[in-house]
Amino acid sequence: MGSRTFDDAVLSRRALLRAGALLGAGAALGTLPFGRAALAHAGHWPSVMALADDYVSARKVANMVAVMGWQQREPDVIARGTLAIGQAVPAGLDSLYRIYSMTKPITGMATMMLIEDDKLGLDQPLAEILPAFADMQVQKTYDGSIAELEPAERPITIRHLLTHTAGLGYSIIQKGPIKAAYERAGVVPGRVTRLPLGAIFGRGEAAPSLKAFADNLARLPLVAQPGTRWSYSVSLDLLGRVIEVVSGKPFDAFLKERLFDPLGMTSTWFHVPASEVGRLTTNYGVVNGRPMPLDPARASIYLDPPAFPFGGAGLVSSPRDYDRFLQMLVGYGRLGGKRVMSEAAVRLGTSNLLPDGVSTAGTFADGSGFGAGGRVGLGEQAGTFGWGGAAGTVAFADLRRGLRAALFTQYMPAEAYPLHSAFPAAVTKDLAALAAAQT
Repeated sequence: MGSRTFDDAVLSRRALLRAGALLGAGAALGTLPFGRAALAHAGHWPSVMALADDYVSARKVANMVAVMGWQQREPDVIARGTLAIGQAVPAGLDSLYRIYSMTKPITGMATMMLIEDDKLGLDQPLAEILPAFADMQVQKTYDGSIAELEPAERPITIRHLLTHTAGLGYSIIQKGPIKAAYERAGVVPGRVTRLPLGAIFGRGEAAPSLKAFADNLARLPLVAQPGTRWSYSVSLDLLGRVIEVVSGKPFDAFLKERLFDPLGMTSTWFHVPASEVGRLTTNYGVVNGRPMPLDPARASIYLDPPAFPFGGAGLVSSPRDYDRFLQMLVGYGRLGGKRVMSEAAVRLGTSNLLPDGVSTAGTFADGSGFGAGGRVGLGEQAGTFGWGGAAGTVAFADLRRGLRAALFTQYMPAEAYPLHSAFPAAVTKDLAALAAAQT
């Protein structure tokens, strides 16, 4: 990375919580010539193993845990390294990772459950639930003046929120006065560190509750007309407020009751209990190609309760837990013999929900559609769904073939290393080799 600074190489605001192009390689599974018999015997992952060995042995990361599975079968697990560099405790299936934007598909599926319950409509106007979002104003120029505004031409809908097409902004994406306005209002994304790096992170203090977050957001102008542009945003955080209003329960309580408990996700939280700190990994910032402790486990900001549960980037989870979520998706709503979501809700949530005429071309979701909080494949790549996180994690499910795959490690920014694309590529390479061996 040469002489790039800590500011621009480690914590650039565009990199902070963005997910990489994770499905480009993973979705290429659709072109591989293997059949069901080959899939049933997949279990050897030399390319994935080499990827983990290379990164950990070179001390680029402290650890790497890869989890791959088929249908409802137990996963194959490749685990390398320790919870922190120089520490003795090995990383594994039950280690705890900050999954950041991999929270978004969970919030998306929670939203789909309320649509399934007929308590929400996919194209229902947001203002019917949160009246403050009626009569929104829009910047005439994206990231331009916040004084030169025009009325919204159509209402924000639940579909728009799920797909980042509501016209909402993100303080880690926007520039200029709208970015500053978001920070002043506490409309900021998830947490990173207790270290005094506020100026570098370019964020203000979070609003004190989801209600305050939503109310403050409603007073800010939109960055684009609703339903016209894919722009990464706080929309999944706002859906947390929608969920608690519609369900009558706190957002985190709804997730626990409807998803985490039924799925046996016993290690997924917005706030890591003190009793579990021995499983928490350390998060690193990559400085001139070297990892430096950014959020040490025993001093982690995730040991403090959050201002509110961030539905866009707030969860800590284990590889075992997230695999259970993916296993439910490839089971079209079932995990083992238990139905958690309807098949129709899963199929809809993992399909392309972008409004007509909206494209992801030129964005970091380029070449794909977008579903309920995650990227979806199109054409031959249809059936894939997933997203990545700011600290290097990445996960996807191929519902057509029953494959689920996830990679866990901890470094920022995610784009310091190409793992969001390298991991799906390694999975694809191993499956191609398996297919070739069986033809």
